[in-house]
Amino acid sequence: MCTHHHNPLQCIVPPHMAENILDKGSPLQIERVQQNLNEATLLRDERQAFAKTSAKPTATAGQKDRKIYDAQNGTRLPGTLVRSEGEAATGDTAVDEAYDGAGATYDLYDEIFERNSIDANGLQLVSVVHYHVGYDNAFWDGQKMVYGDGDEDLPESDRLFNRFTIAVDIIGHELTHGVTQYEANLVYQDQSGALNESFSDVFGSLVKQRINNQTASEADWLIGEGLFTSNVNGTAIRSMKNPGSAYDDPVLGKDPQPGHMNDYVNTTGDNGGVHINSGIPNKAFYEVAMELGGFAWEKAGKIWYVTLRDKLSSTSDFQTAADSTVEAAAELYGKGSDEQLAVRNGWQKVGIDVVLDLDAEEGNTEPEDGTDKSGNRGCLNLGGLFGK
Repeated sequence: MCTHHHNPLQCIVPPHMAENILDKGSPLQIERVQQNLNEATLLRDERQAFAKTSAKPTATAGQKDRKIYDAQNGTRLPGTLVRSEGEAATGDTAVDEAYDGAGATYDLYDEIFERNSIDANGLQLVSVVHYHVGYDNAFWDGQKMVYGDGDEDLPESDRLFNRFTIAVDIIGHELTHGVTQYEANLVYQDQSGALNESFSDVFGSLVKQRINNQTASEADWLIGEGLFTSNVNGTAIRSMKNPGSAYDDPVLGKDPQPGHMNDYVNTTGDNGGVHINSGIPNKAFYEVAMELGGFAWEKAGKIWYVTLRDKLSSTSDFQTAADSTVEAAAELYGKGSDEQLAVRNGWQKVGIDVVLDLDAEEGNTEPEDGTDKSGNRGCLNLGGLFGK
């Protein structure tokens, strides 16, 4: 709906939803989608010009720095500054949700992965709310977050989407596109693009799980719960636990995500199915987190973060991601460890095999770097693993 692999605006709402609305929606819903598609073209053109002429957001070493702007239902970005770091809530729900969601995302990366903001160098977190009138999406444009208000201006019966700050995992998802941009920079096409989407779902879900203090078994593993209005027959835009089950609606269509390589979707749409086939690595991460148990950010999340930060290139595919996460698990927790086996098992459950190279002696799961089975590690080693 608003992506192109050369200049991607990485949006939360997938293009296949827009296509279904154009085919099955009411006249007002069709008009809304056409408006948003036209806006996407303008945004891509503006982004190209902006990248050539504008400075990047400032960086503040070692501390959170959030700026929330109000576009006041216009299209000139960023708009009016309405809340800065440390200031009290404004009472504007979208402003305060964007502020809190950016903070929760920063905290996950800072406190769990020892990463200083999106770029690992204290990048200011800039968000824009109330973008345009009836903008049914949210996106990371390479430098900032932009959120629409959904269908609040339409008659009740035509509303499909609520405001796009409503779900903290959407905020975490979109900001993680920024992390990927500064790390593996996965090309937004085919399997590398699906991995780009999947890493955003993984860390968006971890942001939500962490603020709710949920273990892997307690979490719902839904992405974007609350985004749909009551007119939609669906719970969220994606399910990591059960890809393909998030919605089945007369207007939006049925969730097309596969959860296994047997059902991989070959398509030229959606940049080669980046929002569709991401269900496969999503499901793999869910299986790993469930096998490991406890809080998913503690082990599974660290394995995925180290993989994104250190092991993938811009064109990595699913097999490379599987091999790399197994390798990262061995480095963090030891060859032949329960953690490494859980990662291998998770990928096998979605149809991707990884051959283990168990150089350690049989029965010896103690890693070479001194990490014990629980994953505990001395302070001197943390910087090497999680700093950059």
